[in-house]
This record gives sequence, structure tokens and C-alpha cells, in this order.
Amino acid sequence: MLAPLRMVNEMRSGDIVRLLILAAIWGGSFIFMRILAPVLGPVVTADLRVLIAGIALILYFHVIRFDPQWRRWWKQYLLIGAINSALPFCLFSFAAIHIPASLSAILNSMSPLFGAIFSAIWLSERLSVRRIVGLLIGAVGVMLVVKVGVLKTDPLFGWAVAACVVAALCYGVAATYIKRFAVGVKPMGIAGASQLMAGILLIPAVPLSLPTGVITFSVMAGMLAFALLCSAIAYLLYYRLIADVGPTKALTVTFLMPVFGMIWGMIILKETITFPMLAGTALIILGTGLVLTVGRPGRG
Repeated sequence: MLAPLRMVNEMRSGDIVRLLILAAIWGGSFIFMRILAPVLGPVVTADLRVLIAGIALILYFHVIRFDPQWRRWWKQYLLIGAINSALPFCLFSFAAIHIPASLSAILNSMSPLFGAIFSAIWLSERLSVRRIVGLLIGAVGVMLVVKVGVLKTDPLFGWAVAACVVAALCYGVAATYIKRFAVGVKPMGIAGASQLMAGILLIPAVPLSLPTGVITFSVMAGMLAFALLCSAIAYLLYYRLIADVGPTKALTVTFLMPVFGMIWGMIILKETITFPMLAGTALIILGTGLVLTVGRPGRG
């Protein structure tokens, strides 16, 4: 548990501020989905999120004269967009209709655990005893989290939890894929171009999940804020952190997101925070810390 704190302590104050802002934004993304998905449907919510963010970032690239090198990297952008945005965003939007936002945020913190598994497969990183223990502790944490007890559940609760786990798995696959097969692609290019490609990919699926609620001005404003804040701005912050402090330290945002997710859920949506949720979150963070802090001295 202390290892992630040490990584944060080694960062500069400006980096820590950006990390906290990013965790607060991404923790709040689950609140946006909890509000928007029941009205717009999972696919439209996910598609508008990435389309608006992708277009905004491409326009930003034009202003700062950044070249994402479409001809060279479009296949990478397409694949990363599918695995890292289109599919997980749809899954989390589906889950938002059936489970509390705070629970989705907690389950999302499994992403680094899956990253460790796929790194062992694709990058030949050794799964040491400590890493295996970390994975097992994280799994126990998930089992505690889904024992919600006093929370009201619906018939699709189990499927919603499974959707969150698969979405976290997608993030683990994407992170490992980028490290293994997209080394030459500029992170900023991935941030914008992959989201635009994800938005284009999701367009054919829109008729399968049309909006069911009344689309008011507040819904449209919320969708615009969701896309620009939680995708466009958040990804720029995230890749700035990667450039400044490295991927391992930037990944500590995952430790903080469940905390903000529970805080926003409790304040804004009046969601109940149970002891199993708190205990499970602690175990997931502990397990992830054990997994991430094993490696060569000085890495990250």
C-alpha cells in the first residue's frame, strides 16, 4: 500500500496537482455516464463522447500544428480506438444504467492488474510470486466490492459488473499493446486520433441502442461537458503526465479514481457507500500496488 504513495511523493508538486485533477475528472466520468446513459442509451453516450472529444482534439492539433501522421499510423489509431475507447466506453455506459457510479469506478481500478497479465504474455515480463499475490488480492477485492448488501440491484446487476470487468480488461490489453506494438506513435496522436476513429467505428451500432429518454438542453450540455472534460482535456492531462513522470507514475491515477468516484457518487447521486466497497477498494489498490512496483530499480 505504501509503494504507490512513494511514487506520488517522488513527483513534483505540479505533477501531483495534475494527477489529482485527472483523478477527479475521470472519477466524475462515471457520474456523467450514470446520468446520460439512461437517456441516450449506452452506444450513443459512448459514441458522442469519443466523437466530440476526437473532433475537438483534431482541431486543437491543427491550431498547435501537431501532425498525428494519419497515413503512417491510421491502423494503430483504429485498433487502439476500438480497444481503448469504443468497446470499454460502451460497456461502462451499459453498466451505468444498472449499477452505482461508485461501483463502476472501483471495478475500473482493475485495469493495471489485467495490464500485468498481458504484459507477462506479450512482453515476457515475469509473473513473480509477489505479482501473483497482488493479482489474487485484487481478485478478492473485487469479490468484496460486488457483495453490495444494502444496495438495491436489478436483474442485470451481474451483467453490469461483468461489463465493467471486461472494460478494465480492454484497458489492460490496450496499454500492453501500445507498449509492444505502437512504440513509435506519439502519445498525443493516440489521444486524439484514436478517439475520432472510435467514434466512427461506433456509428453503425447507434441504431441498436437508440435514445429512450427526453433529450433536453441539460442533457446536451452534460454530454458536451462529458466529452470535452472527461475525454479531450483528460487525455491531454494524462499524456502530459506520461511525458513528465513516465507511465508507471501516471498510472497512479487509477488508485485515486475510485476515491473520487465514491465521493462524487455520494454527493451528487446520493449513492450509498458500504463497508465491503471500502474494503474491496483498499484490497484492489494494495494488489495493484504490489503488481506495479515490481520491476527493475529506477523504472517508471
